[in-house]
Amino acid sequence: MSESMALVGLDVHQAQTVAAVLDPLTGELRVERLRGEPDRVVPVFLRELDRPVRAVYEAGPTGFTLARVANERGLDVRVVAPGSIPRAPGDRVKTDRRDAKRLARLFAAGELSFAFVPSETDERFRDLVRCVEDARKDLMRARHRLSKFLLRRGVRFPCRAWTQPHEQWLRSLSFDALSQATFIDYSSAVQGLTQRRRALICVLEEAVGKSSHAQAVSRLRCFRGIDTLTAAGLCAEVGDFRRFAKPPLLSGFLGVVPSEYTSDSKRVQGQITKAGPTHARRLLVEAAHHYRHRPALGIGLRRRQEGQDPRVVQIAWRAQLRLHERWVHLGQRRGKASGTVAIACARELAAFCWEAATLD
Repeated sequence: MSESMALVGLDVHQAQTVAAVLDPLTGELRVERLRGEPDRVVPVFLRELDRPVRAVYEAGPTGFTLARVANERGLDVRVVAPGSIPRAPGDRVKTDRRDAKRLARLFAAGELSFAFVPSETDERFRDLVRCVEDARKDLMRARHRLSKFLLRRGVRFPCRAWTQPHEQWLRSLSFDALSQATFIDYSSAVQGLTQRRRALICVLEEAVGKSSHAQAVSRLRCFRGIDTLTAAGLCAEVGDFRRFAKPPLLSGFLGVVPSEYTSDSKRVQGQITKAGPTHARRLLVEAAHHYRHRPALGIGLRRRQEGQDPRVVQIAWRAQLRLHERWVHLGQRRGKASGTVAIACARELAAFCWEAATLD
């Protein structure tokens, strides 16, 4: 870094931005408040400094627009994840000025790790994937409301819920006037959310082929337990698999590595860190559960593997052999809980996915 380069910490909001400009040579730190939309006023402010500049701001509801606009104008503006910013345990005072100053000082000290900035097209694709996930959560809540409403009245379905027989059974139910109004509202919510999710999935399946993730999605679909929805979710949250130099970095990003406390000769490992995108971690763990079954190629999996690179198919088969062996060893021989085994297999499945997605 040049001694004449200015480092700028930005606390960005919808209608104003606080900028802390640090001169590494003199240590001078000055703060200015910029009025207006960030992507309009911040690049102009950085240009007016008349010196090389690097800036950083905390990821938030304003998104990555500022970083993309600045990069288009030749400015080095980076984004840092809020969870990676060091904070003192006793720090209970938060102001825009303090936040901007903290970012500038940490930037100068090299204590910040920066977030991946997706392209505008990739961000739209990720928003669609997250919209499908939101619809799934809303549907799950609506189903819980309906099922618990019936449970409170002692009405139970003897077989598996949310199947066609279950839906026919629901249509045959009737209650008193007040309860019937409640039942109709809950049932309508479930039906509406079901249709909403199906429509979003159709849009997503059409968008996959036109996205930058098309090749990675088609490769991940060669794995057992990973179809279009799961593959698209992983690719949207991870972005470019090649930005991770090795599989352990991807596992750390997804939060499936154990936490650790090591001091002197004592080493203690705890539960997983749960860092990174929750959605991608859930998809990966759900896919890992499929490997408890013996390695096999079903009709659906064979269809997904047709026309794919034989090397990717071979990686997927190695994953089946390895992960099923881990299920048997950890679950049956060592008696580990199924949740613990699923996390261990998800960690290794992430490595296999990285190998397939980065294959040249």
